[in-house]
Amino acid sequence: MPLAAAAAATSGLPLLALALFCRPLLGEPGEGKGTWSRFARLPYPDDGLFLYDRFPETFLWGAGSAAHQVEGAWNQDGKGPSVWDAFAHRAAAAAEPQTPSARAPAGDVAADSYHHVERDLEALSLLGVSHYRFSLAWARLLPNGTAPLNPAGLRYYARLLAGLQQRGVKPVVTLYHWDLPQHLQELYGGWQNPALVELFRDYAELCFRHFGDHVRYWLTMDSPYLLAWHGYATGRLPPGVQGGREVGYQVAHNLLKAHAKVWHLYNDHFRPTQRGQISIALSSHWIKPRRMTENDIQECQKSLDFVLGWFAKPIFIDGDYPQSMKSNLSSMLPEFTEAEKKLIRGTADFFALCFGPTLSYDLVDPDMKFQQSEGLNLRQILYWISSEYNKPQIFVVEGSWFVSGRVERHDSKYVNYLKYLITDTLKAIRYDGVTVIGYTAWSLMDGFEWLKGYNIRRGLFYVDFRSHEKKLLPKSSAFFYQKLILKNGFPPVPENEPVEGTFPCNFAWGVTENRLQTDTTQSQFRDSNIYVWDVHQTKKLIKVDGVSALKRKPHCVDFAAIRRQISLLQDMHITHFHFSLMWHLILPQGNGTEINHTLLFYYQCFVSELLRVNITPVVTLWQPLAEHQGLPLSLAQHGGWENPRTVKAFVEYARLCFKKLGQHVKFWITMDEPKVEKLTYKAVHNLLRAHAKAWHLYDKQFRKTQKGKISIALQADWVEPASSFFQTDENTARRVLEFYIGLLAEPIFGSGDYPDVMRQWLHQRNMVDLHDFQLPYFSEVERQLIRGSFDFFALSHYNTMLVDSEIQDSATYDYRLHAQRYIDITWLKSARRTPVVPWGLRKILSWVKNRYGDIPIYIIASGIDDDQNQDKLRIYYLENYINEALKAYTLDNVNLCGYFVYSLSDRSDSRSYGLYHYALNKYEAKASMQHYRQIIDNNTFPGPENPDLLCLEELDLCPECGSSQPRRSLLAFIAFISFAVIVTVFLIVNDSRRINRRSK
Repeated sequence: MPLAAAAAATSGLPLLALALFCRPLLGEPGEGKGTWSRFARLPYPDDGLFLYDRFPETFLWGAGSAAHQVEGAWNQDGKGPSVWDAFAHRAAAAAEPQTPSARAPAGDVAADSYHHVERDLEALSLLGVSHYRFSLAWARLLPNGTAPLNPAGLRYYARLLAGLQQRGVKPVVTLYHWDLPQHLQELYGGWQNPALVELFRDYAELCFRHFGDHVRYWLTMDSPYLLAWHGYATGRLPPGVQGGREVGYQVAHNLLKAHAKVWHLYNDHFRPTQRGQISIALSSHWIKPRRMTENDIQECQKSLDFVLGWFAKPIFIDGDYPQSMKSNLSSMLPEFTEAEKKLIRGTADFFALCFGPTLSYDLVDPDMKFQQSEGLNLRQILYWISSEYNKPQIFVVEGSWFVSGRVERHDSKYVNYLKYLITDTLKAIRYDGVTVIGYTAWSLMDGFEWLKGYNIRRGLFYVDFRSHEKKLLPKSSAFFYQKLILKNGFPPVPENEPVEGTFPCNFAWGVTENRLQTDTTQSQFRDSNIYVWDVHQTKKLIKVDGVSALKRKPHCVDFAAIRRQISLLQDMHITHFHFSLMWHLILPQGNGTEINHTLLFYYQCFVSELLRVNITPVVTLWQPLAEHQGLPLSLAQHGGWENPRTVKAFVEYARLCFKKLGQHVKFWITMDEPKVEKLTYKAVHNLLRAHAKAWHLYDKQFRKTQKGKISIALQADWVEPASSFFQTDENTARRVLEFYIGLLAEPIFGSGDYPDVMRQWLHQRNMVDLHDFQLPYFSEVERQLIRGSFDFFALSHYNTMLVDSEIQDSATYDYRLHAQRYIDITWLKSARRTPVVPWGLRKILSWVKNRYGDIPIYIIASGIDDDQNQDKLRIYYLENYINEALKAYTLDNVNLCGYFVYSLSDRSDSRSYGLYHYALNKYEAKASMQHYRQIIDNNTFPGPENPDLLCLEELDLCPECGSSQPRRSLLAFIAFISFAVIVTVFLIVNDSRRINRRSK
């Protein structure tokens, strides 16, 4: 019987049906071992993509809390102390003296839910949850652990239950969440004493009698592993008994018997009338093998046996401990009698699972990991449980992660984790066939987080613990969860669907290679020396001294490396090839005193050969490199771009390149991907002046004869607000875009000056934080010089990131911009953790258009590393990023003229971005290259309504999107052949006439 159908029990569910779903579950221990191999074989990258789908209609959505974490009022209205009260007070007394403003220790006040029942109920109403999981404080109802009953505690819980019933929220009630009455610990030694089994039964009976008519879902206790092992073996948790392993196993023995007694009590005496369900909340980690070997997988299986199976196997299988525990622990592990096995077996109506930071990555004993590593994988543990315990109905009664205690309402990182865990749950249902019937976000509000105290937060609602009112303020996570519940999952989003269509015939399909593989080794025909072959002894060529041949002029055929690279590019069917010149190699001194003519000739040959095969060269003058920023050493040593001398040197370098290469290059880029985050504002200022001067140099002295285009290429990664529920996140995203793209783009493509957002922000920072962030000013002459110094907008795009306005992780927090950066954990990522977010490309293209108008845009570089997945990720990347570019062109009317993939080969990029694999001096085309070629041949994604366009090469509809030089060469060749044919025919006819005259 599904848990969600329990409401039907109130309308007369036959007792026979109740008996059926209460019968013991049957299964074969060890079946879960196949989980690791199954998930290692899942289709990639399809299985890793975000799943847009809805949950089953009967799925339960809830939030949870624990009494000691949120109630407060630890000694009010007759409540007795718990072991957690005593433990925390001892720790506080031993610590440094508290300041007057410090929070009360442990859960003395916490979120003060005891005095704010209506507040909590309103929070639940706002979320729209179907259930609320909370625990009863044993010491609030029975201050000494046994009679007499405390009427004030009874009234508090009765009021809470009545409020839930009025709002249609089902209570999921935990009888015991670690807060044992201190009196029972002192009198009996706590759970070490078997007497606690009957005392717990008596306490449960009291709760069933007083609250059972309003409760349909009961949990006997929470996370018995933590209680037994760290409460009584290691002493890390209350009551702090350091009894060692044997005591820990004996406590677990008692806990299992206590749970079973309470289950049978409810089943025999209360279920027939109250018609509820009862289980135990078991927590688990997930464990990953170091290697996919049989031994390592077996060790992972054993790790789960020692933590989760310790309690799950006795309850869900056969009433006894896992065989791996019995084999490894021998006499240390207590034994159940046959009667006890029968008592324990089958004492759960559903599998209640807790998955979160309390256990994972924190309190799993290293001795129970067996040298394997943990992973944040809820989906895998759900599948393991389903396989190991004969497909039980699983109710996630705790699922979340945490954020820093400094975070207030902008908890977008928490949203990130919550979305990830819920998506894992959805995939387990849809992909793996696991029966998951509910999810409980933990927790409803910020509270006392056990050993972490108030240093972390896990609530959907923010609580200011220092305030008297303790108001609950919804966080980003609350709004996210509210929306999720309303939609019952993640319904498909229309804008994520692919589109069909094609780009225009003159669309530039290209590839980018940062460092052209230059091999200027002289051909044997350029060597003036004379050699003889020593065929008798050394078998080598011997130079003949004093004899030399005449030197001949260099020819492009002398460079054998060019032909190989050109052939690779031809095989791709691209129309454009983008590469960067090496300034520091062409002009080693930074000026004209020393010119590397051999290298310049190599570049001349390369671009001319490109044109010969109808590929348009796209040439960058300067790109920052790791060493000296790609500048000549003399310039780098004298301040680089901070020195105005570099501006002048760049212009002269540009002049040389225009003179030597401009005949063949119609597509120039002054600077490619300047790393603004690594440059001072002074350096950026000079860099902009250098670009503008080079642009005007070309415009005035070379454009008329060379008829080319010139601009700058900027790295333009998209920045998404982490939360759409707060305007501050929107403002943060806008600010980051302006500082990282607008810094260079606004002066050139916009106003001729830096963005107003930058000046305003830096002024504010200087005033408030007493920093000295000075953004230079352009003179009016400089403003006119820089503004409009472009022919197109070239951008490279690789990443999309989320930004939040609150600091959550100092390692990724931008203190200058007050922006917290991170990536969505649900996004597909490469081996080097580069996120794959296709829609980010469309958004940045629309941003550029909306900001700077309808100017031609080229995606000059876009790519992904993929050295572990047989090129499957790169194929997915190309397919989906190019489809988003098509959406921008067809749906958003972006004037997109070209798309370039980065990069040509792995030879120049060790990060495995290449479309060709390079090894042992050989290039091998990857599957992604062939896929890209197919896209080029189809001119993207034609459908039935978008037939293939017949693109005539003679047409040059978009001059800036291509070069007409190859077409002019073709026409000249055809004209020459035609002329030759005409002359030949004329000569033949004339000769025939002459022969005829002679014969007469």
